[in-house]
Amino acid sequence: MGQACGHALLCRSQPPSSEIRGQQVFLRPEESSAPALGIRQSTTLSEQLQDALLRLAAVVDVRSLRVALRDSIQELLPSTECVCIYVLEGDSRLLSDDPPHEVPQEGKIRSAVEQQKRCECAGLPPSELPEKYRIFLAAPLLAHRRALVIPILDQDHNKVLAVLLVGCGPLSDQDELHLNVLGKHASVACVRIQAVQASYQRPPLSPSPLQSHNALLHLNVSEQDYCELDRNILQLCGELYDLDAASLQLKVINYLQQQTKSQCCCLLLVSEDNHQLFCQVVGDKVLEEEISFPLMFGRFGQVVEKKKSISLQDISAEERRQLSSMLGCEISSMLCVPVVSRATGHVVALACAFNKQGGQRHAEADEHVIQHCFCYTSTVLTSTLAFQKEQKLKVECQALLQVAKNLFTHLDDVSVLLQEIIVEARNLSDAEICSVFLLDRVSHELVAKVFDGGVVSDEENEFRIPADQGIAGHVATTGQILNIKDAYSHPLFYRGVDDSTGFRTRNILCFPIKDENNEVIGVAELVNKMNGPWFNRFDEDLATAFSIYCGISIAHSLLYKKVHEAQFRNTLANEMMMYHMKVSEEEVTKLLVTGIEPVKEIHPCFAEFTYTPRSLPDDTTPHGVLSMFEDMGFINTYKIDLHTLARFCLMVKKGYRDPPYHNWMHAFSVSHFCYLLYKNLGLSNYLEDIEILALFVSCMCHDLDHRGTNNSFQVASQSVLAALYSSEGSVMERHHFAQAIAILNTQGCNIFEKFSRKDYQRMLDLMRDIILATDLAHHLRIFKDLQRMADDGYNTKSRNHHSLLLCLLMTSCDLSDQTKDWKTTRKIAELIYKEFFSQGDLEKAMGNRPSEMMDREKAYIPELQISFMEHIAMPIYKLLSELFPGATELYERVAANREQWTKVSHKFTIRGLPSNNSLDFLDQEYELLQSQGAFGSDDHCLNGCLDDTEGSQGQ
Repeated sequence: MGQACGHALLCRSQPPSSEIRGQQVFLRPEESSAPALGIRQSTTLSEQLQDALLRLAAVVDVRSLRVALRDSIQELLPSTECVCIYVLEGDSRLLSDDPPHEVPQEGKIRSAVEQQKRCECAGLPPSELPEKYRIFLAAPLLAHRRALVIPILDQDHNKVLAVLLVGCGPLSDQDELHLNVLGKHASVACVRIQAVQASYQRPPLSPSPLQSHNALLHLNVSEQDYCELDRNILQLCGELYDLDAASLQLKVINYLQQQTKSQCCCLLLVSEDNHQLFCQVVGDKVLEEEISFPLMFGRFGQVVEKKKSISLQDISAEERRQLSSMLGCEISSMLCVPVVSRATGHVVALACAFNKQGGQRHAEADEHVIQHCFCYTSTVLTSTLAFQKEQKLKVECQALLQVAKNLFTHLDDVSVLLQEIIVEARNLSDAEICSVFLLDRVSHELVAKVFDGGVVSDEENEFRIPADQGIAGHVATTGQILNIKDAYSHPLFYRGVDDSTGFRTRNILCFPIKDENNEVIGVAELVNKMNGPWFNRFDEDLATAFSIYCGISIAHSLLYKKVHEAQFRNTLANEMMMYHMKVSEEEVTKLLVTGIEPVKEIHPCFAEFTYTPRSLPDDTTPHGVLSMFEDMGFINTYKIDLHTLARFCLMVKKGYRDPPYHNWMHAFSVSHFCYLLYKNLGLSNYLEDIEILALFVSCMCHDLDHRGTNNSFQVASQSVLAALYSSEGSVMERHHFAQAIAILNTQGCNIFEKFSRKDYQRMLDLMRDIILATDLAHHLRIFKDLQRMADDGYNTKSRNHHSLLLCLLMTSCDLSDQTKDWKTTRKIAELIYKEFFSQGDLEKAMGNRPSEMMDREKAYIPELQISFMEHIAMPIYKLLSELFPGATELYERVAANREQWTKVSHKFTIRGLPSNNSLDFLDQEYELLQSQGAFGSDDHCLNGCLDDTEGSQGQ
């Protein structure tokens, strides 16, 4: 970007773009567009995240959790070298198993745990780390390495469940997003594992078998009967080897029926959330579908609460009728005994014996027989139930994995995705009806277009409700799950719909759907639990996990839709731009009708350093480009079609906007200087032909679509270009190269179409590197290498020297206006500062403070010009003269112009810059000094940067 970049580098206070790293993607001939590649990469990364989440959803113990977290981090984060995982044990101990150690009680890691915030730093104190991890995590780390401390939080209980120490590369915004999603899923997995572990805790609780034995001694039980009881219970325990809870219950129930001489026995199992009683086996029959009823069903709830047995006389007639219905016979006597878990001390089941033989009532001895039985068998029974629950959880996890796969295959259509969500939610929870609402933030409404019956295509028929009313509105507003056991008794439920349709709503489970930023984007509502009295805690946990998949899939589906819309808009915009840039056949024919004019006929001095190309009228510059192509031999050497070349030149000319300086005339001047270097310095002795052609074409294209603002402005204004290229650095230069590729890909404009695949690839690589070299930040980074090359001597066999020389030549071409006479230099300064001041005005309008050179009220032009020439321009042409003795006059002319700026500096200070930003008055100072012989004699025929009338005379 020439002098504009040079001034920006000298004056700005922010770090140079050399600190930004990235990779430029370019098109091969067979590739149609760059965005397709970006989408493909994004899709791959999305699949990695999905795999990580699915892996976490399947963990059932601490060991598999550690493996899943380690594998997920290594897949998602850049250049991960190590992952150390601490998991909470007890209330406060965070332990790692590799090697076994605990999080230190003080220090940086403990501080991150206490603050419950992620910490990213350049290293951790070695004293806090095991020897194994110090090489990867201990401070100080290399500049491109980072140490992360990532607490996994339980938001509901405000505590840390696990801590990850990670050694990796710097994080991008996408990495931060993936870590947030991964952390939420890891938290759910940790809570699930803690719940599983809790079911296996076994503290010694009474009553023990010995206590039960002693209790039996106080009963009126003979020693013979007692020995028989022991033999029977031992025989029963030997038979309890089944992994199926129903089979175990059959054996225990058969034992109880024999020992209590009852017609029928059953076990009413207490659900984990203590909300339901359910029965799987009655007598010698395993029920096809388990029977469940509320825990507070009559007196049975009191048995669970008070842990005291009851008999038939203690229950109501309604309870007696329901039990008779369950058993399939009339009840004449009953004994209900609570079964207490030795592990937790809680009631886990109610053992019920019905209809004692002989019409007798159940006695206290029967109660003790039952208690004696479960003193030995309750542990086996509860363990088997826990195992069965774990198996059920495994099945549910597998179902969730299948759900995730189903959801993530319908991202291309939101309506189809919502239908899939409804189907999967209904199947998972066994609900009668499911509805899904999306939140419209503009109208602040919940919108439902998809129902159990299908999709509503007409917007007039879609269902909308205010986002703060009703059950769904309450969930959308609070972001909390709502489980309603009795819909009609809930104040938020409106039963008018039920009254008008005849449908009866018994219970509702309503849960929010959130995106990756934890913002509510929708609500799902499940109605009427089919296999139970209401939705239980298990359904709530399942809905919470399911909602995460829903949120991710909906957010990605909406994003996918936006990307497609953006692609369509981009295609339309490109078509419109190419239509307006389109070169007609008439324009091509007009350019070629007179043939290619020899350069000598353009101007006798056209091939000399003293010639000023800006003296050519704008409409004749394409002829000049064709003449230079011909004179340099490119047309014959590379068999370039003349119509294609003419169309390419006209397209490039139209690709430039009209800012004061960075316009087509600047590109033509830069290209002409490249031609001068070829003609006067013998570049063919230093570079290959394809490199010289790449240099010349890059000079033509190096500022395509320049907007008159620099890279810093693009980043500060958060422009579209900055969004595309700021992560890679050299924002405008990458855009110029992309525009050049777009023109080459335009039909009838590819001047390299006859190249081999290998040469075509190399040409694009060269153009990319040469155009990126116009960012003077790049020049300053390689300046020491350039100086070393000049000191050691140029090596034609060195690829690195070829690359460095091309960069130096491109920069010298870009600044070539400084090698012309004083009038040209002065006029160029006027154009540059006119462009600078326009940017400064924009920055002020944005509320930013422009740099001094951009501020028309503060800019001290002579000093800025002197600084630019001393620090940027003169060192460049000094290096050029060391490599090419024939370039000495260029350095001398830049030095003479620098001296002229010094001579007029004090006059400028006195007069200041006129309101029209013109520097014409400096010509008077120059002519006065020249008449006094201040610059000596100059016999060269110089063409200045002339007005139209002067240009006509010059021609």
